[in-house]
Amino acid sequence: MKTNTLFLGREMDSPVGSLTLLASPNGLAGVYFEDRYEEEWVAGESAFLDQAEKELGEYFSGQREVFEVALDPVGTDFQRAVWKALENIPFGEVVSYLAIAEAIDNPKAVRAVGLANGANPISIIVPCHRVIGANGKLTGYGGGLDRKRHLLVHEKAGVLC
Repeated sequence: MKTNTLFLGREMDSPVGSLTLLASPNGLAGVYFEDRYEEEWVAGESAFLDQAEKELGEYFSGQREVFEVALDPVGTDFQRAVWKALENIPFGEVVSYLAIAEAIDNPKAVRAVGLANGANPISIIVPCHRVIGANGKLTGYGGGLDRKRHLLVHEKAGVLC
C-alpha cells in the first residue's frame, strides 16, 4: 500500500510471526506480516489498534471466529469490493477466486480478483488466506504459503494443506 497517510501503528507477536497493525482515524487500516510494510508509521495509542490486537489474540487462542473492529483499508473501488467480499467467507471455509469474482458480479475478473486479493492490506482479519485455487489447492499468498497453511489448519478448513 503506497499512501501519503502516516498511520498510527504497533507490532504484536503472533503464531505466524510479528504483525504490524496500522490505524487511521476511521478504523484499522492494515495488518501486515513482518517485513511486508515498508512505509513509516508512528507508534501511538488508538482504540482501533487496541481492539485489533485483542481480537487477533482471541482468534489465535481459538476464542474468536468473527472480527468486529472497524476497518478502513486504502484501495481502489474494485479492490475494496473484493476485500468486502472476502469478509463474507466464513471461518473454516475456503472459496475460489472465481467465487469471489462472481460475488462481486464480475465473473470474468478472476485475475483482477487475484491481484486485489494479493493487495489486501488487512491480512487475517480480511481473510484473503481463505481463497484457494479452483483445483482446491493452495495458491500464492503474500505472507507465504506456510503462513496460509498455518491459518487454514488453525481454522480447520477443509482444504488440501
